[in-house]
Amino acid sequence: MGSKHSENGQAESGVAADDPAKVRNIVLVGPSGSGKTTLTEALLTATGVLPRAGSVTEGTTVCDHDPAAVRQQRSVGLAVAPFLHDGIKVNLIDTPGYADFVGELRAGLRAADAALFVVCAAEGVDSATTTLWAECAAVGMPRAVVIARLDHPRADFDGELAQCQAAFGPNVLPLYLPTETTGSTVDDGLIGLITQRVFDGHPPAVRDATRAELEQISDARDALLEGIIAESEDESLMDRYLAGESIDTETIIADLETAVARGSFHPVIPFCAQTGVGIQPLLEALTRAFPSPLEHPVPMVTDPQGKPHAPLTADPNGPLAAEVVRTAVDSYVGRVSLVRVFSGTLRPERQVHVSGHGLADRGHDDHDIDERVAHIYSPLGATLREVPYCVAGDLCALTKVSSAETGDTVSAPEDPILMRPWQMPEPLLPVAVIAKTRSDEDALSRNLSRLVAGDPTLRMDRNPETHQLVLWCMGEAHADVVLARLRAGGAEVETEPVKVSLRETFAAPARGHGRHVKQSGGHGQYAVCDIEVEPLPTGSGFEFVDRVVGGAVPHQFISSVEKGVRAQLTRGVQGHPMVDIRVTLVDGKSHSVDSSDAAFQTAGALALKDAASNGRISLLEPVDTVEIRLPDEYLGTVLGDLSSRRGRVLGTESDSDGYTVIHSEVPAAALPRYLIELRSMTSGSASFSRGFARFDPVPESLSAQFA
Repeated sequence: MGSKHSENGQAESGVAADDPAKVRNIVLVGPSGSGKTTLTEALLTATGVLPRAGSVTEGTTVCDHDPAAVRQQRSVGLAVAPFLHDGIKVNLIDTPGYADFVGELRAGLRAADAALFVVCAAEGVDSATTTLWAECAAVGMPRAVVIARLDHPRADFDGELAQCQAAFGPNVLPLYLPTETTGSTVDDGLIGLITQRVFDGHPPAVRDATRAELEQISDARDALLEGIIAESEDESLMDRYLAGESIDTETIIADLETAVARGSFHPVIPFCAQTGVGIQPLLEALTRAFPSPLEHPVPMVTDPQGKPHAPLTADPNGPLAAEVVRTAVDSYVGRVSLVRVFSGTLRPERQVHVSGHGLADRGHDDHDIDERVAHIYSPLGATLREVPYCVAGDLCALTKVSSAETGDTVSAPEDPILMRPWQMPEPLLPVAVIAKTRSDEDALSRNLSRLVAGDPTLRMDRNPETHQLVLWCMGEAHADVVLARLRAGGAEVETEPVKVSLRETFAAPARGHGRHVKQSGGHGQYAVCDIEVEPLPTGSGFEFVDRVVGGAVPHQFISSVEKGVRAQLTRGVQGHPMVDIRVTLVDGKSHSVDSSDAAFQTAGALALKDAASNGRISLLEPVDTVEIRLPDEYLGTVLGDLSSRRGRVLGTESDSDGYTVIHSEVPAAALPRYLIELRSMTSGSASFSRGFARFDPVPESLSAQFA
């Protein structure tokens, strides 16, 4: 996203919608390889946006413009491709299907009003597909299903439809059926179950269905009509249908749109980008059967301080409320913000208020800044086409709004608004990176701030104990994209094994003597102290006890000894912070002239080090609580793997949908690549979360590995 000009050097002009009722925001969802990007190319070509369709393998598609997408031959980021059909502006939002980029999918779901769920006719419905369906269901997104790639040698439309119904529910019903099937593959065209008209070839020749074709679709048509009427909750129409009354097409289509908008009915459309079968029916479905922004509730809003704000609707004349759903940094244009306008109208040459709150844990500090919007663009992949405005319900791109980050709210300065951000997925794959040279360190710092601003699924952690820069990513593919973008920005980086932060403690009581005596001809330094150290239960922290008698250590220097001990605790004796001990000051000596605060601090630190040399030090490793959700069939495999990682299972819970949740505790040292290995064990169907629990002693047999 970033090019502002066409090949002839002239600025391209985009199309701005005037009415939210004339907009359809459709997010394309489906597993990698299902054909989402190819479907987009076919629709853009059919509507005259492109002279010819690009190729995924050749890296010439509109949506896969990112170098990482071209290299991997799959989408790695959200992209928008608008077109016009029958006076309706359709914003297609292409999203990645790979699990590593679920953050891009959730951004697309936020920007859309309905989803077009794309499955391949030759692949079946696997766990990755059902996971994506669940992502849509979690936000109540209306969905239709496209069974694509019907030209594949193993394509089986009937079989794929049956699998979709088994996985997604009985309300997944076809709007169109192949006119002829040979091994359940599409040969010539489609027949509409509502209109009973046939689309032959491409461009399609539309005709009435023959008697034989009507008999072929009779049962499927009855099931479709009953499903539409039931899910649209049109009781009067149901009575007319049960009475055998003929119902006109326009009434059925209106009820179809209502049923789809409710999110409980999912029409199915066959589609083949190569042969053109299904293009015209799909265009009609997008513009006539999908809900407009007027039917999509606006997210809840408050003022920047969190106080309630009046609810908003998709009214172009209402208060301005827009949201940054994606941020990219282009080497020529700079920062490009993809924005969904929910209320009001966004206009150029105006001041706006940019507000972002609630993502401080991801490196996005809270901010409220007024900025000026110079130009507004309609994005077509990487191309930005200028438009005069963007009304409620439409999508646009803004450039050079320097403070805008993904998830921020854009509103009017006189009426600032804050939208609650959508739920961001938690990155669980740590990658430790180091710059090759000193000059690369500057480039690394500069590029990381840009990446984090645009990608809320990327978390940066500078660990002061291990001195590592750790990037928390969504998986290997995400990490590959992040590293590639860093290198493209001029930062040569390498990766190294991720280290865990250890702790030390005393395994048994010990005594220590600290003596700091120096004479240099002038004012000297004199401090002596004796301490006793004993271990405390895990999580107790540090206790300091004064048991000096007779003034051996003057009262004003007692706190100095404690300061010295605490300072040494932070440094540790083996290079790791020391915890869970009680230090008792039992004796000492002082000098009336040479004793000082600094001298007793040094003596306290020396006493702790001496106690450590006389006693036995135990290393402690971090232990995390790990919660895993997985299909029942993989339970044994995952439990065995947890045991091999020194994990402890605390219990399991069964879901009604065939999933089990495992509650466990696992040493953090066994988890750096657990995300990848868990996906491998469960075919990508499992998910997990983790959180710090406590520090536990490292087993004696493994102590050498942590030294």
